[in-house]
Amino acid sequence: MSENFEKIKAASLFFGIGEAELPELLEALDAHSHRYQKGEIIMPEGEKTDSLGLVMSGSVLIVQDDFWGNRNIMARITQGGIFAESFACTGEKLTVGAEAESECEIMRLKVGHVLGSCPKSCAGHAKLVGNLISELARKNLNFNSKLGHMGKRTTREKLMSYLSAQAMKSGKNEFDISFDRQQLADYLCVDRSAMSAQLCALRDDGILKFKKNHFILLR
Repeated sequence: MSENFEKIKAASLFFGIGEAELPELLEALDAHSHRYQKGEIIMPEGEKTDSLGLVMSGSVLIVQDDFWGNRNIMARITQGGIFAESFACTGEKLTVGAEAESECEIMRLKVGHVLGSCPKSCAGHAKLVGNLISELARKNLNFNSKLGHMGKRTTREKLMSYLSAQAMKSGKNEFDISFDRQQLADYLCVDRSAMSAQLCALRDDGILKFKKNHFILLR
């Protein structure tokens, strides 16, 4: 646990919690880590979990596959981020799966202690609850943003909506995105070939420039 202590302190879930309080809090959360290889399933869709996942290293894709194998990428979680917190809190079956995008280390944290009252009324517990609520709110905003992109009628409009949002987020018209082409198509729920054709059309129309995952939006 000691080698991960700095990573744990840096995670938004533990923001503002004193270093002296962390060991006891982690013990109460039954914290334990496991390493996964690229492509390995961390949490399968359809199962229940009483634990959320904290990404200690690497990255995780939150995915949803339909009966025919069509993939919808819901989110990409990097170091310090958490996933499955909503399902762990409600006890509902996972309607999405968590998959290792790269070799990664995941810490499982049981949320029962977070949701229950703290017998010691410690500040660390109260702060943890507040941080968890903030994470849930942030995830909700991100999901609403994704729905906004997907609600556009055409692949071209979905791309422009997504890229515009990324530019606004970065504060400038030149930025990198975290997805490769297939992942971006899966995130926007569009055909990859059709999306690639629209990217080229947007470039030819003088709306943007791109190279791999680097984009420049033009006025």
